Amino acid sequence: MIVDFHTHSFPDKIAASAIEKLSSTAHIKAFADGTANGILKSMSESNVDLSIMLPVAVKASNVENMNTYSAQFNTLYADKGIFSFGCMHPDYDNWKNELKRVAQLGLKGIKIHPVYQGVKQDDIRYVRILERAGELGLIVAAHAGLDIGFPGVVNSTPAMIVNALKQAGPVKFIAAHMGSWKLWDDIEPLVSFPDVYIDTAFSLGSVVPRGNDSYYLENDNSLLDNRQFCSIVHKFGADRVLFGSDNPWDSQKDAVCKVKNSGLSCEELDKILCTNACSLLKRNTF
Repeated sequence: MIVDFHTHSFPDKIAASAIEKLSSTAHIKAFADGTANGILKSMSESNVDLSIMLPVAVKASNVENMNTYSAQFNTLYADKGIFSFGCMHPDYDNWKNELKRVAQLGLKGIKIHPVYQGVKQDDIRYVRILERAGELGLIVAAHAGLDIGFPGVVNSTPAMIVNALKQAGPVKFIAAHMGSWKLWDDIEPLVSFPDVYIDTAFSLGSVVPRGNDSYYLENDNSLLDNRQFCSIVHKFGADRVLFGSDNPWDSQKDAVCKVKNSGLSCEELDKILCTNACSLLKRNTF
């Protein structure tokens, strides 16, 4: 069984335009059409059994509707192998009650994105969200590190995450992209927080440019190599690493292959590809 803990999709009516805009901005190839059916097709081709969708609220005004949509999405797709988290924006006024509603809707957690949302990770607005999520038993998945679409924007460093977690108290927190995208030399302080997980999304191998786009120089598109990847896994312990592809921005099939061929043991791979996700979501089967 394989669980992909980091994927994205959009409502069918906006998927094409969203994929085109984001792909163009980041100068990267899209490996799926951004729809739920596109993810299901990808899952079939890559033998992925469950995909977790992580919706990002770019505007505070979108939060409530997006969480309602995520709950409706799960009614349609959870039995097919796709399950959506909820979302939260640091500027959403009714954050406390909305997080309670997220839990009542049966959503397992929320996604936050300090870069897209324009707020630093250790801002009090995020700290209070983390604290409330911890009280409710919600998982918080957060973009960590730099973002390929926003060069030079530094809103989520390992130091910021540590500062936020120290203030918030216990909460299951996923620092995406192997702890901090392109800031991997700085992730050591995160290791001492037992409730911090990392995911493998968009971190191993290299960036695949969009078409014939020459935006990226050879050194720019390099991500973690196998040695660096395994070193981070061993630093955190395989018990705290989740498989993620970041589909549609990476191929699920390729992402699975890259992790399987990284040099990790069979026991470590089983934890990363499946059992850690099952444990975190408190489910034996999907």
